[in-house]
Order: sequence, then C-alpha cells, then structure tokens
Amino acid sequence: MKRQVTAALLAAGIALAICPPVAASAGTARTAAAALPPGNTAAQWNKIAEDTVVGSGAFQAEGLIYMAYVSAAVYDAVVAIDGGFAPYGPAVMAPAGASSDAAVVEAAYRVLVNYFPAQAGNLAALYTEALGLIPAGPAKKDGQAVGVAAAANLIGLCSGDGRMTPIGVTSPFPTPPPGPGVWRLTPPFAPPQTPWVANVRPFVLHSLDQFLPGPPPSLHSDEWADAFNQIKAYGPAGSSVRTAAQTTIAEFWSANVIRQYNQAGRDIAAARSLSLLQTARLAAMVNLTGADALMSTLHAKYHYLFWRPVTAIDPSAVTADGYGPVPGYDDGNPSTTEQSGWRPLLTTPNHPEYPAAHGTITSAMAEVISTVLGTNQIGLDIHGYDPAGPPGNLNAVRHFTTPSDLRHEIINARLWAGLHYRFSSVAGVAVGRAVAKYDLRHAFRPVG
Repeated sequence: MKRQVTAALLAAGIALAICPPVAASAGTARTAAAALPPGNTAAQWNKIAEDTVVGSGAFQAEGLIYMAYVSAAVYDAVVAIDGGFAPYGPAVMAPAGASSDAAVVEAAYRVLVNYFPAQAGNLAALYTEALGLIPAGPAKKDGQAVGVAAAANLIGLCSGDGRMTPIGVTSPFPTPPPGPGVWRLTPPFAPPQTPWVANVRPFVLHSLDQFLPGPPPSLHSDEWADAFNQIKAYGPAGSSVRTAAQTTIAEFWSANVIRQYNQAGRDIAAARSLSLLQTARLAAMVNLTGADALMSTLHAKYHYLFWRPVTAIDPSAVTADGYGPVPGYDDGNPSTTEQSGWRPLLTTPNHPEYPAAHGTITSAMAEVISTVLGTNQIGLDIHGYDPAGPPGNLNAVRHFTTPSDLRHEIINARLWAGLHYRFSSVAGVAVGRAVAKYDLRHAFRPVG
C-alpha cells in the first residue's frame, strides 16, 4: 500500500520533503509546544488555518472556502489511516501503522502553503516544530506520505472551482434596472463584496440554488411595511427603543464567523476529549457546511439584489455609485415614511441584503453542533465581540442551551444592528438549516 501512496504523489507531481525533528523537542505531537496552539494536532492546525485565512484579509464567505480546503484534506488524511468514515475526496491508501499526527501536519501545511504562499515562512516554522514533536521512524514517514497525498487530492479536486484571486477581489454580476427595492452601494460605498462566491462549485451540495429561498415580500405588502417600520425603530445608531442589552447582543454578533465557529468546534473537542479523528471530522463539518451555507447565501443575495435598510429608509444615503440615480427611491408604500440621516448601529456590509448571511451560517452551525453532540441540549458557549475590548476581539461569551436559542438570537441581533429586516434573517435561518441537513446526510458518514 505504501507504493500506492508514492505513486499518487508522483502522479500529482508533488515531492515529499521530510523535515528532520527539531533537536530540542520532546514528547509527542499531542503535547503542544510554546509556538503551537493548544489541543491535539487537528485542533492545532485548525487554529493555524484560521489565523492564516483571517490574517490574509479574506471576507467571511470567501475565507470559509479556504478553511474548507484545509479541513477536507486533514479529514481525508486521518480517515485514510484511522478509518470509520467515508472520505470527502478520493480515498488515500495508508500503510499500516502510519502516524495520523504526521498526516494532519503534512495535509494542513501543504494546502495552506499552496493557497497562501506569502505566509510560507510562518507556516514552515510551525510545520517544522510540529513534525519535530513526532518520533522519527517509518510511522512518521508513512503518515507524511498520506498527508501529502490527501493535500494533492484536495488541490486537484478544487482546481477550477470558480475561486477568484487576489483575496477580496470583486467581479461583475447582472444588475436589474434601478428602482425601489433594488440594491445600491451603502456607506462607506466599498465595491461589491465577492460576487464571484455566488458561482463557486459547492463542496457537498449539487448546486448553490438548491435551497434558494422565495423572493422577499412585495414593497406594497403589509409584511414589508411592518419590517421596514420595525428596523427603522430598532436598528439605528441612536435608537430610543432598543435597550442597552439588545445593543450589546447586536455588537456581539459583529465578530468574525470563521473565528467564532472554529473556536466553538475546538472548544467542543477539548471539553469532550474528542479523538484526532473526531476533531478532524468536526472541523470538516463546520467548514465545508459553513462554506456551502454562505456560498448559497451569496448566490441568493446576488440573485435577488434586494436593498439594504439604510437605502430603503434614507434615499439620500445614496451617492453616485453607478447603480442608479441620486438620491435613491421611495418605496411607494403609504404605510412607510423615509427618514433622512437614518444610519444603522453597525456599518452595513457591502453586499445585497436578502437573505441574511449571519442567519444562514449560525443556523447551519447550530445544526452541525446538535448533530455532532446528538442532542438539542447543546449547552454551547459562543465567543463574540466585546465593544470594551480591542478591534476584532472575541472576549465576550454568550451561552446557548438549544439550537433554537441560537437561531432566535441571531434573527433579533441583525435587526437590532440595523442590517437586516426580520424576514431576511428568518429566510437565512431556513437556508442554513436546509444546507446543513443535506450536507450532513451526504458527507462525513460512518462506514461499516
């Protein structure tokens, strides 16, 4: 079987470079050294991948694609050795006794340096340190071969999937005639965020329109008027009806979802002493399902191109953005009244409104976590943004007893932030749950 692994590497044109152990290292790969994150090897490289991806400046939907690449390769490498679950990509043949830890290090490192060559120096230092904790011998060498093969398979499988570079690049997309309800750029008028994500090949889904929600409500409907008036009251920076507690919750959910949910996965792995295989599988479920969920959301957003609250409530917020006249449009509904100067509590993201991405990803992650734990009594702590801390922090913690608690809060949080009408977050929650249910039925399944 070793010959089959070597043949796969040669076919992929990838050479296996075996780094010698660090002379001063001691212990095993599961004992975290000073420069490595805590946890078993799969948790360590999940955190390294998270830092690499977020540090690159990738937007959250875009970043989850890269997290999925790494997670899939690591999962396939460990499954090849430990068995028990169906691989994501082509099966890798593993010699008996191969080191799963060495396979994880090699798979994660090879995928990361392939997609983030600018960070190769830092990654190489972590790679050398991690390998140095694994005793030399045939098991280590065979594990490395498995990891390299899993990485090569993943890179080949995802070649030509529609990912665009450089990080954060925008792209053209079809636009309807300008009019009420049509999305416009919002303050501070950044270019449209990664429209190309709407066309990337999904990881498990058949297509990104598989769970396309129905359209947003008509601007002439009572549902629209109710949603407009609710967010007009609760969503502005200076709302007189939103409570201090609601403001704190809205700000909590401004944290980076890549960090939030990967940390949640590592926390679960640590609290429940998950094995290397279980940890790798959980990370793959989080990131492949998360990527499919957010790609589906971007597909729906650029399909419907529905306007954000700031441009619906304050047409004068529109500047010369190339998407229609200045100022913007009145919705024509006698039950709504526009308000000049209305601005949301949080800065509006630079992509269309419907459905809500945070509703989608949070609902998908709620489904992943309840499935992994085998219960709706998830008892989950989520880390989020604390406005008293530094930018980008995850110092605040909120506890959720059930998936429904998590879904209910994210619907309210995005309303209180002034970013999403209630119907949009409700639609996002439905999409996220449907995507996760499908992905978890068709991937990461036990065998035998």
